[in-house]
Amino acid sequence: MGSGGPRLCWWRKRWHVEYTDTAGVRRRRSLSTTDRASAEAGLLEWKRVHSLQQAGGPLTVAGIYAAYALDREAAGKAAAPRIRDAWKRLAHTFEGLSPHQITKGLCLEYTTRRARTASLGTVHLELGYLRAALIFAEREGWLAKAPFVPLPRKPEPRDHRLTRDEVRQLLAAASMPHVKLFIILAITTAARAGAILELTWDRVDLTRRRIVLRNPDMPATNKGRATVPINDTALEALARAREMATCDYVIEWGGQRVGSVKKGIALAAARAGLQCSPHTLRHSAACLMAEGGVPISEISQYLGHSNSATTERVYARYSPDYLQRAGRALEL
Repeated sequence: MGSGGPRLCWWRKRWHVEYTDTAGVRRRRSLSTTDRASAEAGLLEWKRVHSLQQAGGPLTVAGIYAAYALDREAAGKAAAPRIRDAWKRLAHTFEGLSPHQITKGLCLEYTTRRARTASLGTVHLELGYLRAALIFAEREGWLAKAPFVPLPRKPEPRDHRLTRDEVRQLLAAASMPHVKLFIILAITTAARAGAILELTWDRVDLTRRRIVLRNPDMPATNKGRATVPINDTALEALARAREMATCDYVIEWGGQRVGSVKKGIALAAARAGLQCSPHTLRHSAACLMAEGGVPISEISQYLGHSNSATTERVYARYSPDYLQRAGRALEL
């Protein structure tokens, strides 16, 4: 860092670290929070992570990972909290190491031990974050070459979805109004949970009947967010919620933004005798569209996929016409 010491600044409705880089250019990095205490903690971490660079001291895996997590937060990545959470498990094996001490054998040992208490999908995700952090360090010029981190084979995704009747059962079992509204929006917009929880009323147009899921205050990510229509089901629920709104966020409780609905969805699912997570609702919405004969290209736009090939690979088989022509060609 240059001579300008890092400090907190308030910009675009969020706290940032403001600093002068080595070229003398004044820069800002978002801390992705509106809370002063959290921002101060983020500033301390920023100083700690970058002090090694400034002093020319040895880099550790812990320092690299912390810098990577902070970079993902500054970029507004939805995975940033999961990246931080994964370190709680990774730290037991990798915290005290320097990057050159990471070996294939050590990673395989971690996989074997961790797989006793977690799924291979979880282990794949955790080691994937570690690999990404080391590649980040190489890209930043801190490492000449990032050590290779082998990942366990990722399990096939489970095809778990709700039927239309099961969605109705889930709604009937949801006792909290904000959970009920979330379920309706998750099914009618097919949006990711984060997009719904971040949704503010200024992006909900009840007159023109459309919702802009992309948050203009956050950097664009590779997980696209669409502008979707408001159907009759959503319109009724949103109009009722708008009359009762006490804050800027569509999904609120006690006048505050709701950070997670996982427990609320789990409780409603348990009452209804179903298995469901917030992501199950997005997957179910896409399946319902495919079963209704909606073209894959439209489903892809609705889901915010940048490549319709992804949509086709996952959802084409739910279409009523899937492979029908091929089957008819094989009639005897």
